[in-house]
Amino acid sequence: MLETTAGRVVAALAGVLVVAVGIGLVALWPTGGSVGTASRAGAVERADVVRVTRGGCEQRAGPGCRVAEIELRGGTSRGERSVLTLSGDRFAPPIEAGDQIRVTRNASGAGDRYAFSDFERSTPLLWLALVFVALVVVLGRWHGVRALAGLGVSLGIVVEFLAPAILGGGPLVLTALVGALAVMVVTIVLSHGAGLKSVAAILGTAGALLLITLLAVVAVRGTDITGFSDEQAVLLLAGADGGGLSLQALVVAGMVIGALGVLDDVTVSQASTVLALRRANPGLGFARLFGEALAVGRDHLGATVNTLVLAYAGAALPVLLIFNASQTPFADAVNREPVAEQIVAMLAGSIGLIAAVPLTTAIAALLASRMSPAAVPEEHRGHAH
Repeated sequence: MLETTAGRVVAALAGVLVVAVGIGLVALWPTGGSVGTASRAGAVERADVVRVTRGGCEQRAGPGCRVAEIELRGGTSRGERSVLTLSGDRFAPPIEAGDQIRVTRNASGAGDRYAFSDFERSTPLLWLALVFVALVVVLGRWHGVRALAGLGVSLGIVVEFLAPAILGGGPLVLTALVGALAVMVVTIVLSHGAGLKSVAAILGTAGALLLITLLAVVAVRGTDITGFSDEQAVLLLAGADGGGLSLQALVVAGMVIGALGVLDDVTVSQASTVLALRRANPGLGFARLFGEALAVGRDHLGATVNTLVLAYAGAALPVLLIFNASQTPFADAVNREPVAEQIVAMLAGSIGLIAAVPLTTAIAALLASRMSPAAVPEEHRGHAH
């Protein structure tokens, strides 16, 4: 790739991007000071449900109530037994004997000593993760192992950098963009190496992410998306000292991160298509490579945009059902913030996705067309559909 002027320029651009992302990570890395919380919930403990009986608790929880006997199985209270009183309405957790749950100690001293927090899900989640890892390794072999390594590093960036930096009061949009670019670079390089395909995919994805960020900022402000429709975000803001967290910027950050996964798929696919065409017909120049690969990209783009739209539609489905049940007109429903936020995210992500196809294709075609046929890498593990 470095044997041509175009290759050296593109490689230099990719290098500058990687260095800039590294500088951004260092500059924005959380130093330990985070947004505090006004109050701290009690410690969560694990418990087994020994038995559940009905009745005998009507004065405390109303008709149809149930009493669950639990046994603590962790911490200093291991082996201790207590009870939980559950109401008889449909909002009560469906606890049964043998269930594993999590409880919190009741600090007020009134009522039951412990309160239900959630079901214990660590074991089934672990088994599901192990099945996933096994399938990736068996089917993907060494390429699958590298993909898992990229996934692990990406999750590390999100947990160790992105979340603490946001809570630390850093610039939300910039932090999300730097974090997304870091995840993108790590994922693509570990999964596909550092060759022509990866360079084209990295630059194409970076350009699309910048476009999505700009569109998200303009669209969120233009449509007056406040971020207050998200209950978890509001709770986060309520617990933040000084109220320094911007929910509007948090919405934009979520849109940037949410679009990353689909972008990686599209850009790597386009770069792989260009290389495959060049190897199949070494006589193809830039124009033919670009045109033929773009034709393939259009087919891929239709399916991918549909996937993106359905993903955001699924996220807004509960809200849409509520509006439908209340017979809210469609025009009014899409104007409500919970739905409008998903529409903005879908449109901004789709526009960036569309732009990524010709951008990545052009970069890959420029590099491949100026390489000798013998120098075009044999990427047997290229992305395919």
